[in-house]
Amino acid sequence: MLSRQELKQRACAAIDRSEAEIVGVARQILNNPEPGFSESKTAQLVADKFDELGIDYRTGLALTGVKGRIAGGGGPGPRVALIGELDSLIVNEHPHADADTGAAHACGHHCQIGMMLGAIRGLTQPEVLEQLSGELVPFAVPAEEFIEVSRRLQLREEKKLEFMGGKQELIRLGEFDDVDLAMMCHTASDMGDHKFAVGGTSNGHVVKYVQFLGKGAHAGSAPHLGVNALNAASFALQAIHNNREAFRGEDTVRVHGIMTKGGEAVNAVPADVRLEWRVRSATPKAVVQNSTIVDRCFKAGALAVGASVKITNIPGYLPMKHDTHLQELFRQNATALIGESRTLVIPGRRNRGGSTDMGDLSHLMPVCHPYTAGAVGSGHSKEYLINDYQAAVVNPAKIMAMVVIDLLAEGAAKAKEVTHSHRPVMKKAAYLRFQRERAEVIEYNGAE
Repeated sequence: MLSRQELKQRACAAIDRSEAEIVGVARQILNNPEPGFSESKTAQLVADKFDELGIDYRTGLALTGVKGRIAGGGGPGPRVALIGELDSLIVNEHPHADADTGAAHACGHHCQIGMMLGAIRGLTQPEVLEQLSGELVPFAVPAEEFIEVSRRLQLREEKKLEFMGGKQELIRLGEFDDVDLAMMCHTASDMGDHKFAVGGTSNGHVVKYVQFLGKGAHAGSAPHLGVNALNAASFALQAIHNNREAFRGEDTVRVHGIMTKGGEAVNAVPADVRLEWRVRSATPKAVVQNSTIVDRCFKAGALAVGASVKITNIPGYLPMKHDTHLQELFRQNATALIGESRTLVIPGRRNRGGSTDMGDLSHLMPVCHPYTAGAVGSGHSKEYLINDYQAAVVNPAKIMAMVVIDLLAEGAAKAKEVTHSHRPVMKKAAYLRFQRERAEVIEYNGAE
């Protein structure tokens, strides 16, 4: 019987031996980026790797997800999901952007698949796996980046999905019903001299698809016969800006978006203008309150020029809640691997401002979502690049593998302690009810 430390050494040695492979997987995905719910090539690559490893798996989950299952040799116990995200962003100017689609891995998700496969490589070494009680669930999940809203609305209308974030939809489908704990790591470029970070939180958000409808007319000879939907949108955005002083600092409010349609021709009064918008806040309550304010602003724009507006509110993500026991295991193992001075502990209330559907999962079960170094440049921009694959793929693979060994070795005593002490914020039924209550369509005619 090997000690936990010896198991970790065996797992890490196997990850070192597979370094070229797992970094190669990350680079292959980097060069073949696919946005959410269309990650067919990336999902097939994961499935091929699962085949090589002899892992039983299912595909096509929430359209493209790939979920494996590996039984430990030590008997029954908790089931631990190791998650990697399949999807890319759309960043046309990124040096690795797809020439046809503009898809680009400007957030490091390609590294997540590499590190997930690396951790599984280490944990499935026979001398390691035989001493783990419970199950490993390697899970490649789609669509964490909440983009291309109009396309996802079409998928929803076609009944291909209900929720428009990957983990949201997988929760609805019951694909996390047989998971007891979950973990993943994300690359970051803002960690200074640190190589790994645990803690902090994220914003929740609601997503809005907004359509202003006016009346077309000749913009030169008869603008008075038209109703300018672009002016309605402009008034609405100014109204949002005029409300910013009322947003509370502790709520980390972010209100932002893009215009996806601004009219058809410069010589015609714009009659159809469309926006994709986002309202982020630190708590679900604040998200709801601030979403109402923003909806009021969109109505005000329609009222100002006599246009109509249709606001489709879409359930977004919940704030991140790290399980403190899992976070401590990550801290301990990161410290053991890279040193205490290189391991950053972020205060629990520190909000990075972004959002992740891992936050949704964290309301249902013990979850940890730390950050690893290895990137440079601002996230979601053309400058975001991985410049250190050791830090971005190999180190987090080892740390996750070591955490799983702590959890599932010795009869899975630590995993049982974590699950028994955890108090979920909500049950699945309450989560689904809460999110469905966020889904609504508001129609307002400013001419009436």
